Amino acid sequence: MSGLSHFDDQGNAHMVDVSDKAVTARIATAEGWVRMAPETFAMITEGRAKKGDVIGIARLAGIMGAKKTSELIPLCHPLPITKVSVDLTADPALPGLRLAATVKTTGQTGVEMEALTAVSTAALTVYDMVKAVDKAMEIGGIRVTLKDGGKSGRYEA
Repeated sequence: MSGLSHFDDQGNAHMVDVSDKAVTARIATAEGWVRMAPETFAMITEGRAKKGDVIGIARLAGIMGAKKTSELIPLCHPLPITKVSVDLTADPALPGLRLAATVKTTGQTGVEMEALTAVSTAALTVYDMVKAVDKAMEIGGIRVTLKDGGKSGRYEA
């Protein structure tokens, strides 16, 4: 398992020791989408969902998800997140919602997992809020599109 930092010499999973890493400004952005029936899309964008403001609640859920990442992903470090933004954009061509999350910190490890968790949590919240009318919704395309800061430098998809 050499080259994978979450495994020790015996192949056991462990939390990476970041204590010797430099504290740097870190940022990560992730994206994804929720595809749905045209009727569901119209219901969300017209504000007719019975559970309320789907986009607003999903945005808050994404922010909360980013903040809870280290409690959900076993080997993630708890980080002092300095900013989380989650944007949901209606895309009639999908039809559905496109999601993007940006997370920032100043620390010793990156925030890619926090950005991915924010997008995932927001997408799952969209599904939860309208699943009664559209169980066939599809969640996909979740990926990191930007990572910057730290020793490995910048990555952009």
